[in-house]
Amino acid sequence: MMTNLFSIFDPTTSSMFAINWLAAFSFLFVLPLSFWVTNQRYHLMLNKLSSYITTEFKVVVLKTPEIVLMVLALFIFIFVNNLTGLLPFTFTATAHMAVTVSMALPLWMALIIYGWSHNTSNLLVHLVPNGTPTILMPLMVIIETISNLIRPLTLAVRLAANMIAGHLLISLLTGATPLAPMSAMPILGSAQLALEGLEIAVAIIQAYVFSVLITLYVSETTS
Repeated sequence: MMTNLFSIFDPTTSSMFAINWLAAFSFLFVLPLSFWVTNQRYHLMLNKLSSYITTEFKVVVLKTPEIVLMVLALFIFIFVNNLTGLLPFTFTATAHMAVTVSMALPLWMALIIYGWSHNTSNLLVHLVPNGTPTILMPLMVIIETISNLIRPLTLAVRLAANMIAGHLLISLLTGATPLAPMSAMPILGSAQLALEGLEIAVAIIQAYVFSVLITLYVSETTS
């Protein structure tokens, strides 16, 4: 039972192994195409979403506004993969630790290398928050150092765990539907619709949270 339940997160369990991983590049199909005569609805929606996200990120990274484009691309990648993962028979790339770690670890390493080579004094200041008693300063340095070291892991686990949790609940409800009596069908159907709506909201929120945390790390490194 548990093997069947968690096999939805293993792309090798499907006969279409290559297509499962190709689903991770589905975000390329929603990018605006320049040859359309008129703007499509998704094009207008994507423009509004991109403008809003860009405005939000620029407030955080005032000294390095050029980083906003990279973070916006990251947001669109996670956002589209989270949503497409809710479709039936579609592999959710962002629920796989190999994908989330591959996004979080290089970004964190780049920020650490840049920060310690160009802004060393500022990063040292961040190791001891303002108002810390003198006796607690060595302990705070250890705590802040550990906190900085586990950032890529927390970024990766947060995104993957949230996607996995929702998919498991949907799988459990779907598996219980054939065994339920007819009188319980309205309740199960309503629960599945509510859970699907919740998962759509989680897909958007998790993409936003991942991107915002990256911008905060950039701001801390460059400020």
